[in-house]
Amino acid sequence: MQVALSHDFLVFLLFTIPVMGGAAFLMGRALAKTWRLVWWVAPYSLLLGLVDRFLVFALFEGELLSVFQYIGDTCVILFIGLLAYRLYFVSMLVNQYPWIYRRTTRVTYVNKTKVS
Repeated sequence: MQVALSHDFLVFLLFTIPVMGGAAFLMGRALAKTWRLVWWVAPYSLLLGLVDRFLVFALFEGELLSVFQYIGDTCVILFIGLLAYRLYFVSMLVNQYPWIYRRTTRVTYVNKTKVS
């Protein structure tokens, strides 16, 4: 059991995070670039989680129908997708409408026209 856990963790670190996380980053960026709503990240993340489970099964002899690993991998994919969406959306918003919005951090902005 010890060997299987370390193998699964290595696959998670060396495949899921860089490869599927990269796909999730590109997905979040593409959704923001096309002005889709943020909730679209969730269904695409669920699909990427299924793709991840299949690729881990096919390439690394992992368990295909592991609900626990699917949920864990999908949560990481969802987090990376949401982060990419927010980074690109804020960047796009403050660059396209600089007279309305001002960036406060990389993931937040404020409305300049709103009187405080």
